[in-house]
Amino acid sequence: MSKHNELRAMLFEKPDHIPMHFVLSPACWFAYPQDRLCDLMEAHPFLFPGFRRPKLPFTPELGPDSDPSTSFTDAMGCVWHSAKPGLLGTVVRHPLADWADRERFSFPDPDRTDGRFPVDWAAVKAAMDRAPYRAGGLRHGHTFLQLCDLRGYQNLMFDMADEDERLDELIDGLTEFNLAVVRRWLDAGAQVMGYPEDLGMQVGPMLSPDQFRRYILPAYRRIMEPARRAGAIVTMHSDGDIRLLADDLVDGGVQVLNLQDLVNGIDWIRDRFFGRLALELDVDRQDVTVRGTPQQIDALIREEVEKLSTPQGGLMMVHGCYPGPSLENIAALMDAMEKYAFYWS
Repeated sequence: MSKHNELRAMLFEKPDHIPMHFVLSPACWFAYPQDRLCDLMEAHPFLFPGFRRPKLPFTPELGPDSDPSTSFTDAMGCVWHSAKPGLLGTVVRHPLADWADRERFSFPDPDRTDGRFPVDWAAVKAAMDRAPYRAGGLRHGHTFLQLCDLRGYQNLMFDMADEDERLDELIDGLTEFNLAVVRRWLDAGAQVMGYPEDLGMQVGPMLSPDQFRRYILPAYRRIMEPARRAGAIVTMHSDGDIRLLADDLVDGGVQVLNLQDLVNGIDWIRDRFFGRLALELDVDRQDVTVRGTPQQIDALIREEVEKLSTPQGGLMMVHGCYPGPSLENIAALMDAMEKYAFYWS
């Protein structure tokens, strides 16, 4: 069996095409005419292989953290609430907002949960054994955002500014939990390990580079090291402007970096990483795809492919579609991603 195309793209081993992923969020099914969404998915079989039109009206399955009809308490004791169906909620109650609650807090059992939802690791391994591409990973927001969820963002920033020793203890416990989850993914056979976590804002990161290096980067190194030692490929995702942190992420062990295109800048990404680091480019969902024309959308995808890819690989692209763009623009983006996936073919 030939090596999976996505792996070849990550390893610069001449993939058959540029991997393209178009993720239609559950919220879209509540925002657009469902028959039109089905038409678009059927018209783009490369992006939606095996798609079969559901019976309409269709109600997508919502995770408990994206269902506004109820609140959800995760395995860490964080209480989530979503504003709209299909959109990931936010934590509205932080179990360690008051340090006085630390004595009653304990991290959950990694044999039973990934830190947010229950996990059956035997079933995970069985699925991995059947999969041609074995990808695992920590929950989104595994370290910095988890600390925000536990303490609250403002409290966490004060903890870092005050160099509170209780924060060091909390990070040590969280890192040990995350390490246990990483080992279970590796034991299940993961050949790619993801470490998704948003660190950036619209301009700049959510914490200073010094704070990142002092509190977060050492934890990243610890939880990425077992994957590197096992020969798994380490991938990292972050939304927002992470230009001040990107070099630290790579130095810390990241081999494939997923970052947003326009907020970081296509030319900056090329100048920093072209040819030396595999990229999974997170395609714009704020500017061109929302307010641009179909022609501008096509030009954006072509520019990104021309500037960031090579025949040897090194580029993947992903777009998470949420309510906002017109159906015409969604169709144009699907068209462009299908077309330019074969730019080097």
